Amino acid sequence: MIRKLALLATSLLLVGSTEAFHLHTPTVSVPRRKTQQLRMAADPMLATTFVSHVSDLMHSTSLLVSDAANELSQQPPEAGGISYSKASYYTVLGLYLISFPGLWSTVSRSTKAKIKRKTFVTPGEASKDTKAMSLRQQAGEIMAYMKANNYEVIDAGETITFRGVVARSLSQAFFLTFCTALGLLSLALVLSIQFHEVQIFGMEPNWFLLALLSPYAGLYYWSSGDRVDDCTVKLSVNPDETENEIAVMGSEEELERMWKTLDWQEKGMVKIEGVLDKMQSQNSE
Repeated sequence: MIRKLALLATSLLLVGSTEAFHLHTPTVSVPRRKTQQLRMAADPMLATTFVSHVSDLMHSTSLLVSDAANELSQQPPEAGGISYSKASYYTVLGLYLISFPGLWSTVSRSTKAKIKRKTFVTPGEASKDTKAMSLRQQAGEIMAYMKANNYEVIDAGETITFRGVVARSLSQAFFLTFCTALGLLSLALVLSIQFHEVQIFGMEPNWFLLALLSPYAGLYYWSSGDRVDDCTVKLSVNPDETENEIAVMGSEEELERMWKTLDWQEKGMVKIEGVLDKMQSQNSE
């Protein structure tokens, strides 16, 4: 298009120059003997006028071509062109590729327990608290709780070790399948953008069919079978026997359930009753 405009401007330049030359060439009737004198006098004036008009037309032509180029640069790109920042695109793509392995990590860790160690405190025998109990009573309470949750004692030394079996969860399998499906759909979207011109056997691949692999995440979890968990408990009491310390190491889920059921308080933490706890205590009264 710029080439056509340049040709058009050149044509206008030639036409304008010719018209300017004709406009400034006076048509007069003079005798033949004065013709040569008039031509010699008119030539400098005509040359100056002609050069001036040529200069004006060239300047107008350059402005026309410049404006056309600016308009073309502001138009949207042609089909298949790039209208975004490559640096931003590849930065986001790199971050996505770095985070995508987290999907496999989520699936693989579903068959293993997340082990944590925490220390809890309860009122000791010499405490004036209504929930105070001796170390022996505390051990009996823990033993009853663990047996109620299908844990067995495998070592009863200074540190008591319990072992239990955590059954497979159907809801967990469906949850992993759902998360994997979302991850694979996002991967399909990235692949469809990055490799939109790729053809396999003469056909454009449908990357979104990758989502059909998501049920294998649930099957992987289910095929791993029931999980065996070990939980260790160590009891101690302070010199004044006003506080019992319970050091527990086991799966994060089991620790969370244990301290809430037995009403323990984590060491170094202050328990603040919520609105629901206050309502329950008022109803019980």
